[in-house]
Amino acid sequence: MRCERLVQLGDKIVDMRILREYFCCDLAACRGACCLEGESGAPVKAEEIIGLEEEYDQYAAGLTERGRTAIEMGGVAWRDADGEWVTTLAGGAECAFATEENGVYSCGIERAWNAGKCRVRKPISCHLYPIRVGHSGQFTLLKFDDWDICQGAREYGQKLGLRVYQFLREPLIRAFGEEFYHELEDAAARVVGGCR
Repeated sequence: MRCERLVQLGDKIVDMRILREYFCCDLAACRGACCLEGESGAPVKAEEIIGLEEEYDQYAAGLTERGRTAIEMGGVAWRDADGEWVTTLAGGAECAFATEENGVYSCGIERAWNAGKCRVRKPISCHLYPIRVGHSGQFTLLKFDDWDICQGAREYGQKLGLRVYQFLREPLIRAFGEEFYHELEDAAARVVGGCR
């Protein structure tokens, strides 16, 4: 059976690895490395910047001192070398919104949201990872980002039998709606079985 690399679902072009690959974050393995490494901050939308600014006092206490200092000096976001808005970094690579507990990093915004302390969630680009969203003309592109720090997540996902799109059900619905998620499920049922 010929294994396609992309599938079109309406105005979205989906990398088939999102349907085929296994994935489930394993903080015991990576210790939240995605909050600490990278060449830039996480992509952030204008409306997310507004929400992060408005709710800052509600989640700031959970951030590291380095993160609070970086945000208070430079704001919640900045334009990177490509001209895109991204989250502020602390110390060159660490996300200013990271929080640390027992050597494991996670998102301070999301922790505050989960505790009912703020009304905003972490940026959708973080919530969707390892999916990266791009655009080409009228199409939205959903790409699988194969980062070596996520090897433990791929192994854990395989152990659980959990594909990328299944692991990311909640953020996919948050970003694109429930109907699109059902289209992903249908596409996976049609094509995944015969391809590896």
